[in-house]
Amino acid sequence: MPAEFIRIHPQNPEPRKIQQVVNSLREGGVVIYPTDTVYAMGCDIHNARAVERIARIKGIKPQKNDFSFICFDLSHIADYAKVGNNAFKVMKRLLPGPFTFILEANNRVPKVLANRRTVGIRVPDHPITRQIVFELDHPIITTSIKDYDDDIMEYPNDPEVIFERFQHQVDIVIDGGLGGLIPSTVIDATNDDFEIIRQGAGVFEI
Repeated sequence: MPAEFIRIHPQNPEPRKIQQVVNSLREGGVVIYPTDTVYAMGCDIHNARAVERIARIKGIKPQKNDFSFICFDLSHIADYAKVGNNAFKVMKRLLPGPFTFILEANNRVPKVLANRRTVGIRVPDHPITRQIVFELDHPIITTSIKDYDDDIMEYPNDPEVIFERFQHQVDIVIDGGLGGLIPSTVIDATNDDFEIIRQGAGVFEI
């Protein structure tokens, strides 16, 4: 059965459509959604089968994943990561925004993701994504949609093209308009050195 293709207003998300996405996530669905950078794929972090399903779609083992969490704001971050005072101040200033902060994981990270000592945290500046997480009331997994066969466009940004490719692998593809082409800037915030692991859409300044 092909995925549902749901158009959601990027600035004023319709509550009924957001609830439809949230219901799918709660039932173990895999969803493709826009962020403030590129389109991404995700699921409920507490659903191990859905996490494993995303790993299969990406062709990796769940234990080898590089998935990050999308949070609504900073209030959820301490539930899954250890955050130093300096890191918290920097994150508070830059988030929501196009950054992924790598933090030391704590023992409350779901078991299917607890293979690593660190976890990536995202609070994207995008109404659709944040409203989904707000209504779900806990973070979702996020991993960028990439096209390894396209030498020109690494991150597909047309939701209709994304739907054509993934319609038989996921449950919902959200059309929130054309996405970006540059992923988030990834910052190692496990200590106060704040090393940039990947330069992306965000300009990082302490």
